[in-house]
Amino acid sequence: MKEIDTVPFEVNQLLEAVYFRYGYDFRHYARESIERRILYRVVHSELDNVSQMIAKLVHEPDYFNLFLNDMSVTVTDMFRDPLVFKKIRTQVFLQFKTYSRINIWHAGCATGEEVYAMAIMLEEEGLLDRSQLYATDFNNHSLTLAKEGIYSQQHMSKYQKNYKKSGGKNKLADYYHTKHEHIKFDQELRQHITFANHNLVKDKEFAQMHLVMCRNVLIYFDHQLQQRVLNLFNNSLVDRGYLVLGREETLGSAKMHALFESVDAKYRIYRCTACV
Repeated sequence: MKEIDTVPFEVNQLLEAVYFRYGYDFRHYARESIERRILYRVVHSELDNVSQMIAKLVHEPDYFNLFLNDMSVTVTDMFRDPLVFKKIRTQVFLQFKTYSRINIWHAGCATGEEVYAMAIMLEEEGLLDRSQLYATDFNNHSLTLAKEGIYSQQHMSKYQKNYKKSGGKNKLADYYHTKHEHIKFDQELRQHITFANHNLVKDKEFAQMHLVMCRNVLIYFDHQLQQRVLNLFNNSLVDRGYLVLGREETLGSAKMHALFESVDAKYRIYRCTACV
């Protein structure tokens, strides 16, 4: 595989071209990450440089869809970091049991595994009937897969172990049915989930949320965009609402630390203290 260098000017031009041609703004994504993804597409397209890729992006919408998938965060599991889910089950849900209505937003849901994990936990704690889950992503292909709730059976052994570590009370298989080499989650779970296209870079908040889950997304943004998104979450949460970030992510500024208090620093669980 040939080596290709990225020229900062070319990368800037590409990001500007994508923004003005398609309306997707990746200009405030973490630079190292975005250069790596651009280089991947240049090499796999057998192009000589980034400038050649710009022309293809501008004139070939199907090629842009490949690029869009490259830019998406697609790594996700059910009950990933199971002790985080155990903390939510034992600590956050304890508060939720006093609520008549529960709204949860999974921002950057990718293909939806985490959303179904949350629905299962809510069901086991007697909270699903009063809950509405909103699962969003900017990638329509990922959303289509998430809406279907169909996944490969080969991952279920791993997910079962995560489920048990998270405090699961039954068997994960109780919540899906199997067909050939795939599983499909039950309608009883899916009917409480609304999937929608939403871009954290430019779209507005979701109002009256009691919990926002955004794990391992902010790490792909630069500081400016991270603060924009955290403000978005602040505006989305009810007073004393909860925010859960990824284990490698933080609030990142004194302003944000003034808006959120730490519930569990190790597992990046925060509670809004000054929500609008």
